[in-house]
Amino acid sequence: MGMTMAEKILARASGRKTVHPGEFVTAKIDVIMGHDLSFYGGYNAMTQSGFNKVWDRNKIVVVIDHHVPAPNIHHAEVHRIMRENVKAQGIRHLYDAGVGICHQILPEKGHVLPGSLIVGGDSHTTTYGALGAASCGIGYSENAYVMVKGSLWFQVPETIRFILKGKMGPGVSSKDVLLKIAGQYTAEVAQYKAVEFAGPAAKAMSIDQRMTMSNMGVEIGAKFAFFEADEKTVAFLKGRTKKPVKPFGPDEDASYAEVYEVDVSSLEPQVAFPHNVDNVKSISEVGKIPVQQAFIGSCTNGRMEDLKRAAALLKGKKVHAGTRLLVIPASHEIFTQFVKSGTIQTFLDAGAMIGTPGCGPCGGGHLGILAAGETAISSSNRNFKGRMGSTESFVYLASPETVAASAIEGKIADPRKYLKK
Repeated sequence: MGMTMAEKILARASGRKTVHPGEFVTAKIDVIMGHDLSFYGGYNAMTQSGFNKVWDRNKIVVVIDHHVPAPNIHHAEVHRIMRENVKAQGIRHLYDAGVGICHQILPEKGHVLPGSLIVGGDSHTTTYGALGAASCGIGYSENAYVMVKGSLWFQVPETIRFILKGKMGPGVSSKDVLLKIAGQYTAEVAQYKAVEFAGPAAKAMSIDQRMTMSNMGVEIGAKFAFFEADEKTVAFLKGRTKKPVKPFGPDEDASYAEVYEVDVSSLEPQVAFPHNVDNVKSISEVGKIPVQQAFIGSCTNGRMEDLKRAAALLKGKKVHAGTRLLVIPASHEIFTQFVKSGTIQTFLDAGAMIGTPGCGPCGGGHLGILAAGETAISSSNRNFKGRMGSTESFVYLASPETVAASAIEGKIADPRKYLKK
């Protein structure tokens, strides 16, 4: 019997020929990521436990992305201490404030390879599954342990396979596909399971669109959220790493806990209602919901394709007088393309605000905070109560296209009407 992607990676990383769902293994970690919450907390946990040296300074990636630029003295001090710790340990990879969001930076800088095992101090570390890596989030104590030992225990997960069929229509993107899956199968369908997105519609997706789905894999409970690493993966990583990059996927005779088929051909734009990611409705069911803030960005939808699709709707139009549109590219590399391509001008002409590459309002920490009673539509990944500010605010999740259309109308709107010729 063959193995799934998760099984193949955990077998290799634990020095075994085969593994089976339910088994416990201790696996060697290829890369660990920490940001200005998790590296800071993990490093403190490490030193407070009596350990003063990391296991491999070449395999630790540190990113300052959640509170940038530093919004207050506390976070400025956290950033300063992080830089000092990185220097003291000789850690080679520090991406400072403004370089971008961790989940965009690791793929861009060549730290993610197909078939690798990556852990990160952030739940959306599942993003790297878009490139065929087994990647998942860990807590502060696990972060500290891996920084010292270079390994971590895993229970080999069962795998669910989603076969994506058909072709997405205009105004529909991979964000809508993932929201449809969450709404139809619930946020717990893949609880501590690996997910493989496969089929012709998955194959047709760009790397940007795959990253959106793998990023939100954790929102349906997934431990890992994979796409097969194919020629698009190899092309994306070309020039980003000196290490060999090879296609990677499951064995043909791999066994799955469940296989679901999802036809995307007739899919409408989807919207997740407060306060759960799986509280999803099609755009035709939404009704009139005014929005005071619209956000395009985050590690879910802050990539160049996202910005271009939103700009196509906004061209020649203005943001509604009662709505704020905030746009934040996911990295400096994307921001540079944003400017050079002229896409930024479309947003500026429409009246949008443009932010420094980073997490922005997604976590509700310091930027784009919502007041009590305010409603936002966001291209980010979570809409829990209080996620983006007041516990009395409301967050709806949607694609960049739907966010852009909503910014124009001042209420949640169908983007497809703006794409008709």
